[in-house]
Amino acid sequence: MSGCSGYGALARFYDQLNAEIDYSAWADFVELCFSRYLAERPELVLDLACGTGSMTRRLAERGYDMIGIDGSEDMLSEAFLRGAEESVSGILYLCQDLRSFELYGTVGAVTCCLDSLNYLLGDGELETCFSLVHNYLDPNGLFLFDMNTPYKFREIYGNRDYVLEGELPPLEEGDSPTAILCGWQNSFDPETGICDFDLSLFEETASGLYERSDEHQQERCYSMEEITNALKNSGMELLGVFSDWSFAPPTEATERWYFAARAVKPDQPNQGNL
Repeated sequence: MSGCSGYGALARFYDQLNAEIDYSAWADFVELCFSRYLAERPELVLDLACGTGSMTRRLAERGYDMIGIDGSEDMLSEAFLRGAEESVSGILYLCQDLRSFELYGTVGAVTCCLDSLNYLLGDGELETCFSLVHNYLDPNGLFLFDMNTPYKFREIYGNRDYVLEGELPPLEEGDSPTAILCGWQNSFDPETGICDFDLSLFEETASGLYERSDEHQQERCYSMEEITNALKNSGMELLGVFSDWSFAPPTEATERWYFAARAVKPDQPNQGNL
């Protein structure tokens, strides 16, 4: 998923290349967090960096009023198409940046999935985003997000190459699926904490030849201290950090941290964990 600009070449292929993600199970975890940390079910939920809207639609199907924000017009176009295909309507999609988004009012909860916050590269940008989330959350509103861990940057991304394969569904009934292939090269600089991703996408054409498109992306590796300090400085109370959707504690080999935080507003007492 994305919160800033980009994802032009990748947008059409994103869901197929991430087909292993069980969004329904992830949405189950989100609702478990709502039950654990909120006094009542939120009515309005913001899915920040919503990408192609996979999580946005799963939550909308469960009865939440949804807003989806993403910085990529191409990803939001795919979200509209997927919504029409799945007959999920009523979602408000906005093309805005993670570092400067605006809403007309507050929401009961904010989700931000698939390490979208790691795409914030500049010093202070993470805290800026957290401050905006705090601003647009109801008092005691819940913020659920995940981030790639230093272990993942060092041991999984590193300076390694990967090849991903998938299929695009046929455009018309009776057509064959379109084969797609993604060559993925990583370059991680432990000094700056920046990982460069160079992706080459190959889409099978009607002639049997493959059409190539390229995309460059970057993520920043954040330490636990940097993340928790940014939360604290933006007025958020950290409620928990987990390594999976069953609330297991992180280990040294955890690849993704799942965070739950609450918006503490002025003159509002700190209520602790529910």
